[in-house]
Amino acid sequence: MKSKTKILSRLKNITALFAAGMMLILVSPSCKKSSHEEEQAPRIINIVNFIRQCEPRIEWITEDVLYETVVSQVEMMKEYGLPGTFLLQYDALIDQRYQDLLKALPPEQFEIGAWWEIPQPLVENSGYEWRGRYQWDWHADVGFATGYTPEEREKLVDTYMADFKNIFGYWPKSVGSWFIDAHSLGYMYDKYGITASCNCKDQIGTDGYTMWGGYWSQAYYPSRKNAYMPAQNAENQIPVPIFRMLGSDPIHQYDNGLGGSVQRVVSLEPVYKGGGGNREWCNWYYDEFVEGECLAFAYTQTGQENSFAWQRMEEGFRIQMPIIDSLRKAGQVVVQTLAESGEWFKNQYQVTPPTSVTVLSDHTDKNLKTVWFNSRFYRANLLWENGTLRFRDIHLFDESLESGYLTQKGTTTSCNYYTLPVLDGFLWSSTEIIAGLRFRTGAGEQTADLTGGDPEVIKDKDGRLLVAWPVTVPEGRIEILMDESTISISSEGKALKNWFLEYSWSDDKEIPITDVSSEVLKFSYMGFGYSISAISGTFIKGPGGLLRIMPGKKGVSLSLGL
Repeated sequence: MKSKTKILSRLKNITALFAAGMMLILVSPSCKKSSHEEEQAPRIINIVNFIRQCEPRIEWITEDVLYETVVSQVEMMKEYGLPGTFLLQYDALIDQRYQDLLKALPPEQFEIGAWWEIPQPLVENSGYEWRGRYQWDWHADVGFATGYTPEEREKLVDTYMADFKNIFGYWPKSVGSWFIDAHSLGYMYDKYGITASCNCKDQIGTDGYTMWGGYWSQAYYPSRKNAYMPAQNAENQIPVPIFRMLGSDPIHQYDNGLGGSVQRVVSLEPVYKGGGGNREWCNWYYDEFVEGECLAFAYTQTGQENSFAWQRMEEGFRIQMPIIDSLRKAGQVVVQTLAESGEWFKNQYQVTPPTSVTVLSDHTDKNLKTVWFNSRFYRANLLWENGTLRFRDIHLFDESLESGYLTQKGTTTSCNYYTLPVLDGFLWSSTEIIAGLRFRTGAGEQTADLTGGDPEVIKDKDGRLLVAWPVTVPEGRIEILMDESTISISSEGKALKNWFLEYSWSDDKEIPITDVSSEVLKFSYMGFGYSISAISGTFIKGPGGLLRIMPGKKGVSLSLGL
């Protein structure tokens, strides 16, 4: 194996060649942890609990149960001296008990902010008629700002902010929601100067809410036209970082419910016994969070809305709080309020930075491995399974793509936010055919998956992530470089000659590819046209209409920037 010194030297040489107009090739591997960096990328944890005053779905979860849940959360966080953020839905904001409880908290430890779901008192105090079934209704056309006109959203914001300031003496710095529209978020920043926001993890259909293809985990600056879409340029972004909530399982959440229309949840939320309420899973998750190679920074969020009640989440809190405390004391993580993380992000980055999530061990016997890469232009996911490698997901970001909720109100009980798929390993799959962009070898119809060993990952200070995969059949090495706007792939080894990338998807899925030429792959999704281009390599239709990306002399290099 080549030394890290040689690896880094080669990377510098490649960069110089690229700057001179030559084709970008890839570098050799290093290890999972990067020792050449002068500074370790920070690992940031937010503990965010949000508060509703009522829970109409479950009879035994009364207002008293909800209140005592928050009291218990506060007590446990105080026990470990952990800072955190409590976000108030409007009905809880105007409840005297919550006011008294939260005003008494030490401000150096606890942040109080806004949870942006829309309950009956907020609508009526803003001068509008309530359309919901209950005092708080989770349907998207009633319980979220997307169900209101832009003018109504501004009035709802004004009402909330005025009452918050009257109660606490200041405007909230953080505003969170499962999803938040760009008009509301931009208005909150422009008029009230909010610092940070948070939204739901990627999911399909859960609770009627679909957010899919976004900046995976971490945080991003959203487009002025679409709060789910990362902006590419500072002048077109809302300068409020949105942090992705709930700490998704980086390996298993994506495929949960594959072949169906609704995903189940595998996340850090303390209530889930297969995730944040399971000691083995939590130990694995936090170990990978600390040890996995990451660009810029790593981020995760834990905590729970009080609607689940303390008796359901207590075990998960008692598992996680000591883990977080020990990691903090060891200097391995930084625990901040959401506003502190927002201020840090804004001080560090003028535009959304490239980030990554690396998980090279599995908590199940499937022995899967994954790498996520994000930039302001695209996201990509690699998955290793049974010795094979495939891109599981590639989505593009385009700040010019306007959300349907920007100027119009949503009229259905569900909510949908998407980006632009180049490859969608969930929506393009069935229970029989798993979609992907696979690494294969051979010629004509005599082809097979490449097989190999464990990958190695290294970052560099310029925001690039390098992945090296030792291939055993045929023998050689596949090398992948992901930077802000390109993915480049090359090979080493005399035996590894006839490799290529091959798309697969289920025949019963509607695929947005509209045209294939040797250098450009064109797409149209929900009426929006976009493309990717081959700087090196060619797109071709193989036997049976299969779509392949064949390497050129310098491998495959795909441009994913605008």
